[in-house]
Amino acid sequence: MRHARRRVVRRVTRLAAVGGLLLGATMVTRAVAGEPQVPDAVPFSTAGEAPARPGAGLVSRLGTSRTAGSWTDAEGRTVVAVTDEEAAAEVREAGAEARMVRHSMDDLKSATKTLGSAPRVPGTAWVMDYRSNQVVVRGDATVSADDWSELTEVAGGIGAFVRMERTEGTFTTRLNGARPILSTAGRCSAGFNVTDGKREFILTAGHCGPEGSVWFADNGGKQEVGTTIGGSFPGDDYSLIEYAGGRAGEGAGVVAIGDGKGVRITGVADPTVGQRIFRSGSTSGLRDGEVTALDATVNYPEGTVSGLIESDVCAEPGDSGGPMFSEGIALGVTSGGSGDCRTGGTTFFQPLTKALADLDVRLIVAPGADGGAADPSPAPSEAATAPDAASPGSSTPVRGIVPDPSTLLSRLADPQSVGPGLLVIGGSLVALVASRWIRAEQDRKAYRRHYSATWG
Repeated sequence: MRHARRRVVRRVTRLAAVGGLLLGATMVTRAVAGEPQVPDAVPFSTAGEAPARPGAGLVSRLGTSRTAGSWTDAEGRTVVAVTDEEAAAEVREAGAEARMVRHSMDDLKSATKTLGSAPRVPGTAWVMDYRSNQVVVRGDATVSADDWSELTEVAGGIGAFVRMERTEGTFTTRLNGARPILSTAGRCSAGFNVTDGKREFILTAGHCGPEGSVWFADNGGKQEVGTTIGGSFPGDDYSLIEYAGGRAGEGAGVVAIGDGKGVRITGVADPTVGQRIFRSGSTSGLRDGEVTALDATVNYPEGTVSGLIESDVCAEPGDSGGPMFSEGIALGVTSGGSGDCRTGGTTFFQPLTKALADLDVRLIVAPGADGGAADPSPAPSEAATAPDAASPGSSTPVRGIVPDPSTLLSRLADPQSVGPGLLVIGGSLVALVASRWIRAEQDRKAYRRHYSATWG
């Protein structure tokens, strides 16, 4: 009777195990065949692909030989620098203000090219100042009198529209945000969360650390955030940190601004000169300022970076890589600058559109107010607004960048995930192997009893 019960139990166990294998395989197949759960994201946009603001559109249409940039004035009006009356008439007809200037964008770019071909002098920077129609060359306190004199000679050979300025402080990368991330290379700030459709990353400054740098959210090195997998510095200043768990977690489309608050990020665009912008960093928190120039070149001690956004917003060591945004639109990540948040200074940013394009990733955006996807428009409204009227964007609570321990459990329990199916398959295999082992062990014991009974 006891042997019969054992046979029944073994058969039931085997049938349950086989049934579990079939069920688990079905669950995995359905999860794989279903739509992947990826965060809301908007593709990268370059200046040519993003909806152009009025000034940028006019400059593009009129050409670089007839214009010299555009900006937004204190009243929110779009101003376009032009070199002839016909271009000025077109600008006015489009509803913008025309400013007659002597030097075209071609002249300004030619001047910066000549400066770039001169011997490199760390501690110098130059920008095209659209509003003054000049190229401004700045030298910090580390530049020697001899080097400054030689660079002044180069500028003099270009023309009177190249202006030389000495500046206080030093041009440095801000190695030492929104949220702090730490490695053996130093401390930086997390920028924006991005995705390639399969994995998720932090996009931050390139000078923060070389490829292979491991980042943590604590000084003790216990809360691993991720590893730098690539980037560009010098030349550009951006890098990607792949999350250790592959996912950014809840709130990936929100940047921290302090006091447990964050700003919902809903799109990406290029900034405009005169635009009010906001920057968040792990050292100095949320700060605001104005874009003062585009396409800036900075000769850091570590190397030269070009194509940067210049602003008068302050930053301090540790703010590197932190997000720059306005009205919830992502614009760039903090590169470096001079000064601090007590006396003020100059801060440069890596444009986000170029970094996204070069890295072939998309910006992760926050869900809309109704819980649905946010408006994927890569740029704010074309209507110009007064700089003082701008805001960081809609506020929302924010969590840390360390993955929630419950995240893994929730994914394993998610019916739309392959996790439950794999768990069922694993358990069924264990049960099947165990039932076979038990049967074999029982058969061996029975054989021993039978065999031993033939002796004696």
